[in-house]
Amino acid sequence: MNLTVGFDLDMTLIDSRPGIRAAYRALSAETGTYIDADAAVTRLGPPLEEELARWFPEAEIPAMADRYRAIYPDHAIEPTAAMPGAREAVAAVQALGGRAIVVTAKHEPNARLHLAHLGIEPDAVIGWLWAEAKAGALREHGAQVYVGDHVGDVRGARTAGALSVAVPTGPCPEPELREAGADVVLPDLTALPEWLAQYVAAQPGSAQPVAAQPVAAEA
Repeated sequence: MNLTVGFDLDMTLIDSRPGIRAAYRALSAETGTYIDADAAVTRLGPPLEEELARWFPEAEIPAMADRYRAIYPDHAIEPTAAMPGAREAVAAVQALGGRAIVVTAKHEPNARLHLAHLGIEPDAVIGWLWAEAKAGALREHGAQVYVGDHVGDVRGARTAGALSVAVPTGPCPEPELREAGADVVLPDLTALPEWLAQYVAAQPGSAQPVAAQPVAAEA
């Protein structure tokens, strides 16, 4: 099979909370507008503008979003770490002869900076897409699987007709991901290589067909 697996970025491949917290604090200091950065990083997933709407008048949001994205590289790249198993998950797709792509709501240049800094090397990066809007990129790249941490990622996968693999490493717990329609819930990305090998082996035409068993998140 021509395997393509999509990945979300924030709280799926990277723990961007320290960096995003720092960027919000910098924007708050620069503008004199209070932003609860600690609360903001518990809501990662939706587009930046949704969070900014909590703190700025509607008319100011486009300018504030532009400014946040401009100062982001100076504050957010260095403190951000890879999630456990992130590099191995991407490498596992490629080791099977597949393509690993990142489809994220994040500003694409900043997404690329994160991946380069952490040494995560997907085959393509597509930014500025959230929830159902991710489906276009997933279909364009022929993704059979999309891996994410948010119910918005589940909706994107299902809209694209891709298998939704979820990890409860972000703001959405396992029951919420399952209720949204996730096909598979893994405890975290460290479980993905084994699951992916089973999934590929079970596909028609595989040399060694094996029944793929979804791995449930630990209670």
